[in-house]
Amino acid sequence: MGDTKQAAPTAPFARHAMAYVLAGGRGSRLMELTDRRAKPAVYFGGKSRIIDFALSNALNSGIRRIAVATQYKAHSLIRHMQRGWNFFRPERNESFDVLPASQRVSETMWYLGTADAVYQNIDIIESYGPQYMVILAGDHVYKMDYEKMLQQHVESGADVTVGCLEATIEEATAFGVMHVDEHDRIMAFLEKPKNPPPMPGRTDVSLCSMGIYVFDTKFLIEELRRDAADPNSAHDFGKDLIPYLVTNGKAVAHHFSRSCVRSREESTVYWRDVGTVDAYWQANLDLTEIVPELDLYDRQWPIWTFSEITPPGKFVHDIDGRRGFAVSSLISGGCIVSGSAISRSLLFTGCHVHSYSTIHEAVIMPYVRVGQNCRLNKVVIDSSVQIPDGLVVGEDPEADARRFRRTETGVVLITQPMIDKLA
Repeated sequence: MGDTKQAAPTAPFARHAMAYVLAGGRGSRLMELTDRRAKPAVYFGGKSRIIDFALSNALNSGIRRIAVATQYKAHSLIRHMQRGWNFFRPERNESFDVLPASQRVSETMWYLGTADAVYQNIDIIESYGPQYMVILAGDHVYKMDYEKMLQQHVESGADVTVGCLEATIEEATAFGVMHVDEHDRIMAFLEKPKNPPPMPGRTDVSLCSMGIYVFDTKFLIEELRRDAADPNSAHDFGKDLIPYLVTNGKAVAHHFSRSCVRSREESTVYWRDVGTVDAYWQANLDLTEIVPELDLYDRQWPIWTFSEITPPGKFVHDIDGRRGFAVSSLISGGCIVSGSAISRSLLFTGCHVHSYSTIHEAVIMPYVRVGQNCRLNKVVIDSSVQIPDGLVVGEDPEADARRFRRTETGVVLITQPMIDKLA
C-alpha cells in the first residue's frame, strides 16, 4: 500500500502539513454544559476553550494550514475561532478554514462520521496541496509537538501513524487499544477490550489511541474514497479506516511520551479527556496546585486563544467578615471579588462575586454574577449565570440533586435554566 507516496520533502515536515481538527462532537457526558455548545467550545483553564489546545499544538509545531470541521451546535465555536484564530495570512502560505457540515456532497448528508468529515472536503484539501495530513480530535487537553510525529511517519514509511498514550491495563478498557510488536507496528486494533494486550516488555501497560493520525495526503484521499464507496462502513477513522489499514497496510504507533511538550515545571506526560463533569471539574481545579501537572505559564509553548480586552482582576473591601481575597486560585481579567473569600477555585473572565460569600473548589465560567451571602462548594457554574443572594450549594446532597445536576462524586453543575426554576 506504500506505492502512492511522494518523495518526502526535507524537515521541518510541519511546513508541508495540514492539521485537520475534528470538532463536531457534542460531548453529551458533559450534560448541560453542551446544551448550547459543542464540547470543543467548552471553556477551560481560565480563558481558553478546549479546542485551543489542539490548535495551539498545531501552530506551535510549525503547521500553518489548519482546517476545523464543525457540526453540533457550532455557533459559539465558530465565533471563537473567528475572533481568536483570524491571524493566518494567505500571502505567507497560511490558511485557516472553518468547515461546517453544509451538505456539500449531498443535500441529505451531514457529516456521517469522522472520516466522512474529511472526505466531504477533499476538494478544499487538494486546493492547498499539503504533503501530509495531521488528523486531530478537538476535545482533549494536552501539549504535543506534531513535528516529531511527522518525522516518525516519514522515517518509518508508514501508511498511517497513530498517536498513542500509555495507560494501565485497567484504564485501557475504556479506549481503543493498539496491539504492537517490538518495532511499534500495529498488529491489531481493539475497541474497548475487556483484556487489553500489554506493550512488548511491559505487562502492566497498554497503548491506547489518542485519535491523532498522520497520513500522506494522496494516500489518505484514496482511502477516504474507498471507504466512502463501502456501504457497510460507518465512515469513521477509529471504527473503519484504522482497522482496515492495520490489516491491509502498514500502521505504526507513535508514543505520546516522545512528543509531549513539557516545561521544566512539568514532570509527567499530561493528557486529559475532560469529557465528564467530574473530569472537567478536576482538570480545572488541578491548575490551582502550586506546581500543576499542566503548565499554562510556559512561554515556549503558549496556548493561543481569543483574549478579551479587560481590566485587571480587582479585590475590594478589607473589613473583618467582608474581605475580598483569593488563595490557591486563578482569577481572570475583568473579575471583581468584592468582600468575599475564594479558595482553590478558578474564575473565568468578567465574574463578579459580591460581599459575604465564600467560594471553594469552584469552576466559574465567564460573566457569572454571584450574589451576597452565598456559600458555593464543589461547583461548576455555566457562563453568564446569575447566582441569587443566599444560595447554598455543596452542603446538602439531597437538596443539590433536587435543584441542580449533581454527579456521584458530589460535583454540582449549575446553569441559568436551573436557577430560573428556583424562583
